[in-house]
Amino acid sequence: MARFTPPAADAMRARLLLAARDEFAAAGLVGAKIERIAAAASSNKAQIFHYFGSKEGLFDALLAQTVAETFDEVPVDTDDLAEWAARLHDSYVRRPWAERLATWHRLERGSDGALEAVIASNTEAVAAVEHAQRAGVLPRSYRPAVLLGLVMHLAAFWSSTSPEYGSLVAAVAPARRRQIVIDAVKALVGG
Repeated sequence: MARFTPPAADAMRARLLLAARDEFAAAGLVGAKIERIAAAASSNKAQIFHYFGSKEGLFDALLAQTVAETFDEVPVDTDDLAEWAARLHDSYVRRPWAERLATWHRLERGSDGALEAVIASNTEAVAAVEHAQRAGVLPRSYRPAVLLGLVMHLAAFWSSTSPEYGSLVAAVAPARRRQIVIDAVKALVGG
């Protein structure tokens, strides 16, 4: 008789997060169904509760992972904030679920759902901007957190635009969109 060997905990957790990514990006926290996530991961609801405690815990873990992956893939570069914004834009194009998850988080969790891991990532990025401002690399025309937020929103402009507004800028080619991000950030920081 063949002996049953359960999958490694990390592999199961990763499968659940991947399945959750697609479900939460499509339906948000409220609309997502634990049953669909479990089925897509070839798992069950009990595993979700074992690893994440709740549907909300799974969503939070996924959002924290997505933010960490984004900053790992595109670490803040205060020496060339415009090019960093372009790389962040590229990341959002390659990973459309990242912006969708952030939007669902804002809509459904609001300030009540602040995640320490995300706060820590943002705090590190703001500290880097502040350091660059003090060193004279970046202008002090905006507070560090405001400047970083403006740059991040410029990078996300194309991926977070509503369909109604998107139709007004649909003729802008993808390569041009990237260049617009660069040009806008350069104008913002005076470069």
